[in-house]
Amino acid sequence: MTLLQDGILAFFSAVGMTTVVWMLAGALLHAGRPTVPGLLLVLPLKGEALAMENDVRELRRVQGRLPGAEIVLADCGMTEDARELAVYLAEREKNAELVDAKEFQVK
Repeated sequence: MTLLQDGILAFFSAVGMTTVVWMLAGALLHAGRPTVPGLLLVLPLKGEALAMENDVRELRRVQGRLPGAEIVLADCGMTEDARELAVYLAEREKNAELVDAKEFQVK
């Protein structure tokens, strides 16, 4: 019976040590997230753009996991009210801008 108990204790000790080493290695190896310069998250907007605020919020969430990414709100024929909201959101967000779709070019 003690042989079984010792075996179980050794198994859980090995699993615990492996978990600790795995977590430390992961923390050290993934300490700095790589930036992707020039990555654009483009949101084409047309008409009333009813879901614009939710879409920008989702892009901001994605942008948080992709350092260096920029949000581009592309005006593809928005109404005046929607464009005013887009201007406000572009000014409020970090690394975001509003562009006219006709003038949008990737550098």
